[in-house]
Amino acid sequence: MSLPTPSFQDVVRSRHSARGFLPSPIPRDTLEDILQDAQCAPSNCNTQPWNVHIVAGKKLDALSAALLDALRAEKYSKDFTFDTADYPPTCRERASEQGRTYYRALGVARDDSLSRAEVVERNVRFFGAPHVALLFMPSVGDNVRVASDVGMYAQTFLLSLAARGYAGVPQAVLGYFADTVRQILGVPGELKLLFGISFGAPDTSHPAFTYQQGRVPLAESVAWHE
Repeated sequence: MSLPTPSFQDVVRSRHSARGFLPSPIPRDTLEDILQDAQCAPSNCNTQPWNVHIVAGKKLDALSAALLDALRAEKYSKDFTFDTADYPPTCRERASEQGRTYYRALGVARDDSLSRAEVVERNVRFFGAPHVALLFMPSVGDNVRVASDVGMYAQTFLLSLAARGYAGVPQAVLGYFADTVRQILGVPGELKLLFGISFGAPDTSHPAFTYQQGRVPLAESVAWHE
């Protein structure tokens, strides 16, 4: 018996960033359908500036090993600046609460530096996902407009995954190792790495699956002008 098709509202409100995945890959034809959905995302003047690299199998293992080496050696190579200290206080507090909730779900104490290091390394192990999408873009001006286009592509991709019962997690940290990623994948230097998305079938038995963050009330984000 086929399951009922979820409504758009169901998909949007049930989507969350999974941090534990089953190893089974998404079938190629299904993945191509998901990518075709993402290709319909809007972009400034229909420029479609995203350049997406999907990695799986042995190449995923090689990429993970290279990223783990770069992480342990602190060999960072960011194409874009990212300093959370620049966030306003409300955003910093939300980020701190996200971290506290995540580590609590994993049962990792604040003073357990070894376990915390292992949690960080889960990022470059792609949380056990069978796929990762690396989202590259050309550098144009201050990059804000192009990055917003890539963000809309990413959200469309994530929603298409969720509509099919899959999940993904956007990972800004993968952009900290842009040179390593380019080297392993053979990506030219003029393409800049914004972030990556690990994705696949979520592991509902993983402790991280129980952890989900809420959203602030509309009154904190929306101003009405009539």
